[in-house]
Amino acid sequence: MLNIKIISIGDLKESYLREACLEYTKRMGAFSRVEHIQLKEERLPENPSQAQIDACLLAEEKKIFERLSSKSYVIAMCVEGKMLSSPELASKISQITTQGHSEIAFIIGSSFGLSKGVKQRADFKLSISPLTFPHQLLRVILCESIYRALTIINGTKYHK
Repeated sequence: MLNIKIISIGDLKESYLREACLEYTKRMGAFSRVEHIQLKEERLPENPSQAQIDACLLAEEKKIFERLSSKSYVIAMCVEGKMLSSPELASKISQITTQGHSEIAFIIGSSFGLSKGVKQRADFKLSISPLTFPHQLLRVILCESIYRALTIINGTKYHK
């Protein structure tokens, strides 16, 4: 069975967002094992310098790398990534599994994004939209998108 890790920086603070993620996670359970890993966001001053931001991203990178397996196919969520339709995401996930990967790790960074190191480690960079979303909302959108892709792969009626 496919293992999916969703590694994200920061907590889901709003209960309605937590509930949405839990609902999609429960639904994904019919097709895969899902693990949500929330890592603590580094604190920055009100108007951080680029050096402070870079140090923060490096600290978050270390936490992310500690949670990745060498076997993980890593998908970094970043604005410069490729946008895929739902059927294309389903095809990508199918392709990953047929290449012998049993674990896919989706990584969502903090409000300053992901470090260069995480992006370089990524096997694929995915963008949900050219729009900007709060990271908490992106987590819900990603969960729904993964669930939709799994239903497409498995031929259920969810995707129309």
